Amino acid sequence: MEIKFKATVLIVDASPDHLVLMKEQLQGRYDAKLARTGAEALRLARLAPRPDLILIDADLPDMDARDVLRELRGEFLNECTALVFLTAEGDRDAELRAFRGGASDVIARPVSAEAFNARVALHLELMALRGAHQDRDSQLEFQVAERVRETVSMQDATIMAMATLAESRDANAATHLRRTQLFFTVLARELRFHVRFSTELSDASIALMAKAAPLHDIGKVAVPDAILMKPGRLTPDEFNLMKQHTVHGRDAIAGVEKTLGGTNPFLRYAREITYSHQEKWDGSGYPQGLEGEGIPLSARLMAVADVYDALISKRVYRPAFTHETAVELIRQSSGEHFDPDIVDAMLVVEEQFRAIAAEFPDAA
Repeated sequence: MEIKFKATVLIVDASPDHLVLMKEQLQGRYDAKLARTGAEALRLARLAPRPDLILIDADLPDMDARDVLRELRGEFLNECTALVFLTAEGDRDAELRAFRGGASDVIARPVSAEAFNARVALHLELMALRGAHQDRDSQLEFQVAERVRETVSMQDATIMAMATLAESRDANAATHLRRTQLFFTVLARELRFHVRFSTELSDASIALMAKAAPLHDIGKVAVPDAILMKPGRLTPDEFNLMKQHTVHGRDAIAGVEKTLGGTNPFLRYAREITYSHQEKWDGSGYPQGLEGEGIPLSARLMAVADVYDALISKRVYRPAFTHETAVELIRQSSGEHFDPDIVDAMLVVEEQFRAIAAEFPDAA
């Protein structure tokens, strides 16, 4: 492989004669920097351009050559800088110390100009190949990261589109979904170090739960318009049909799991949230009448986020409540409708709730 740049070679040797000889042997093919001590080598190595190859005498007057390289490596040297020790011919102890000190190679002197140049060229070519390989790896990692980012963005957009479609009869569906997702995330992050929740609320699980949160009412797509849009109180029969949106949502997610031949954390959270977000802490909710910690945590978090958003939103049968009123109504329902610890967390982060509501208001 041909070197496409003029490499920089730092030569460190206490003997001026050795320095001059090695510089002459390089025949001007490289940018040579010369140092007689370890301290001088450190100073020159820190100056641009940084060395591509360091040739260093194993016996320096002021520092151990291994200490010089150790200090340089701690500052900036990487795998693309070749380190070659210069020793006296037959000095096996120096050769062993060199390799233990991290040398790429050892050149024993005296050495012919031809052999010296060949070894220098070989190490520079190897380092250039390694650098090119690292560049390709970095480019590949970047391309993979970009592909993953694009895929995740596409997934998020698809999830939001599906959830918005389910609530398309509401002109403010998109802002409702965005707000509830953010309320959910704020609550989960506040609770992640709580003794009751720390095991389940890792950063990864919070991200997946929040991704699933917009799907909480996806089952409403199967509920008749006459029920969803009715301005007055629903009859018992109508309410029973309304409650079926949790079952429809659960069945939709379960159908995806069946098609895939199994589940994953995201689908499990989506199924829990769609099916159980209307359950209540005291067991008076639906569709199963679960109570307490029998309700999945993801659904308990969704319940608080969803009810708060419903309270601050205008409905055909009532005006929107203020933030203060919504918070107080939820506080009063602690231990009945809601998990008390989740309500306590909401009281801690209520100003974040207020800010989210202000940032994503419904259309007038």
